[in-house]
Amino acid sequence: MLTLPNLLTLSRIVAVPLLAWFLWWPGWPAGYLAGFVLYCLMGVTDYFDGYLARAQGTVSKLGVFLDPIADKIMVAAVILLLVSTRDTSPAVITGIHQIAALVILLREIAVSGLREFLAQLQVSVPVSQLAKWKTTLQLVSLGGLILGGGLPDWPWVQDVSLAALWGAAALTLVTGWDYLRVGLKHMD
Repeated sequence: MLTLPNLLTLSRIVAVPLLAWFLWWPGWPAGYLAGFVLYCLMGVTDYFDGYLARAQGTVSKLGVFLDPIADKIMVAAVILLLVSTRDTSPAVITGIHQIAALVILLREIAVSGLREFLAQLQVSVPVSQLAKWKTTLQLVSLGGLILGGGLPDWPWVQDVSLAALWGAAALTLVTGWDYLRVGLKHMD
């Protein structure tokens, strides 16, 4: 149960409050830069926990359960902190861009519920390649927004990251529909 891959996954969950603390102080570019470094480390552990579990043949039910939860906790925490409008930080998601963030959060909740429902029916829904691209674009956009808070003199980082956030939201709708379509086949 306490294999290295599972410990890496747990470390991501434990690191979320520290990441939130770094992002809580919007007028503190050094905090955003530290948050960006931590966010990148969390991404590296996300890659290595799965890689090591497969390479060592130690894929566990706990790891399969915790890995997507760790990802969703991290993404939700970052989005919620960046959507907060308590300041004028360049990293804040404001205005119309909040719709893209909301689409991402709603899809994560809906797909989690759908997967839980289908698991009770013993129906597995594999992650599609498009969903992997969605996740990658989502993580890159949020990382860019965090970096934008640490580099306020580089507004293009914010602009590119917001465009990527919209791209992730579009892929979120497509992949969410794919999962829903599969789920509807198993509903009364």
